[in-house]
Amino acid sequence: MIQGTEQPEPMSPIYWMGWTFYRILYATYFRWRVFNPERVPVRGPVILASNHASFLDPPLIGAGLPRALNYLARESLFDLPIGGWVLRNVNAVPVDRDGAGAAGLRAIFSRLRQGGAILLFPEGTRTRDGELQKARSGVGLVVIKSTAPVVPVRVFGTYAAWNRQMKLPLPARVAVKYGHPMTFEALRAEARVCSKDRLKQIYQQASNEIMSSIAALKPGEDVARFP
Repeated sequence: MIQGTEQPEPMSPIYWMGWTFYRILYATYFRWRVFNPERVPVRGPVILASNHASFLDPPLIGAGLPRALNYLARESLFDLPIGGWVLRNVNAVPVDRDGAGAAGLRAIFSRLRQGGAILLFPEGTRTRDGELQKARSGVGLVVIKSTAPVVPVRVFGTYAAWNRQMKLPLPARVAVKYGHPMTFEALRAEARVCSKDRLKQIYQQASNEIMSSIAALKPGEDVARFP
């Protein structure tokens, strides 16, 4: 849903083709449901923070929104002749294997300064049992060092559709729900003047608060929308 009279930035042709393909795929094969996409600003910097259960999660989250997202991708993939070209045209951000290297962080902050929307996973990796995992401090670092609002996101059904143990995806029903934007003014202000030890605690505290907001999202509380 587009808020007010604001219009999102145009998608690149390659991004639009992928976005359209996944919308059709999720609507038909996975019978998707989308909850509260209007909560995500259609313009300006924003961090989307989601639980992570499957390779299906990133395109599901992106397909539910009218604006393009920036996705993290391992930097070595950008060296592939065709794959690298595709990644650059779908707004992928090159990061190292752990996603916490200095170059990767600079790229993330650069996209946010340019008014981009970036998708992060506080858990760091896909769940092995379908349950929510503890949040790592990395997403808290990004949140505290930026000024962007944070939208918690929760995906449902993707673990049953295509988890770590499965070779091919099954047609299980999936859903994505977007939460209310979060701001961290108090923690951001404290982070500018606190000790290094306290700063580490702030990063983890921000990550924990985001993970709690993700856990609080339930699919049955709102009417599903199909943007």
